[in-house]
Amino acid sequence: MQIKHFIIWLFFVFSTLSPEKKDHSLNEALIQIDKAFVLGKFNYKTDTNFIKVDPKYSSKEIYLNMEVYEAFIEMYDHAEKDGISLKIISGTRNFSEQKAIWERKWVKYTYLEPKERAEKILEYSSMPSTSRHHWGTDLDLNSLNNSYFNGGKGKSEYEWLKANANNFGFYQVYTEKSIGRTGYNLEKWHWSFLPLASKYLDFYNKNIEYSDIRGFKGDTLASEMKMIHNYVNGLSKKVKGYKSE
Repeated sequence: MQIKHFIIWLFFVFSTLSPEKKDHSLNEALIQIDKAFVLGKFNYKTDTNFIKVDPKYSSKEIYLNMEVYEAFIEMYDHAEKDGISLKIISGTRNFSEQKAIWERKWVKYTYLEPKERAEKILEYSSMPSTSRHHWGTDLDLNSLNNSYFNGGKGKSEYEWLKANANNFGFYQVYTEKSIGRTGYNLEKWHWSFLPLASKYLDFYNKNIEYSDIRGFKGDTLASEMKMIHNYVNGLSKKVKGYKSE
């Protein structure tokens, strides 16, 4: 009887929603936020909440959360009307993929002491289990070089994103550090879908401890370097001040 009553209640709730809110709320209800998810320890390719991005919008095989993908397509269409081209060059990465990136760079910088090595990698790359890319909410767009966005079409693309991306739920997470922001360096290419990412970050901060950040070379440095405080929460002012509906 309890299951029956729940099904009836769920049907009633969704029957009262407008069509657009039904899709949003159903997608949100189906996503289970747990430690494995926010730490990137799941297979997004088999997760029904994730979808493969059409090659039209990406430079390689990329997956995103379905709600994020829909929001990006809407933003893409508006940008195209304004003569702006947007291309996703990186999306979801799980723990294993982030570990491969991290450990490749760990070997690359063997001439540095462990902490200096980690600091060098952390200029632009995350420790596994601390990356927003685990969640399927974050995109890298058009180029991984800040200089690309300083002139020509790159500058036009960045100016358009600054003026319009927030309207579609996307925010630049890593801005200049001159105003006291900690963590990663400026990334003009990195945009996060905050209607979902803000909820995942809240769960992360309430449930993840440094003992959860492990399983890769140099993992003992996570606590010493205050990864959660300085990097996971080293966000732009707009992102920190964002309030989800």
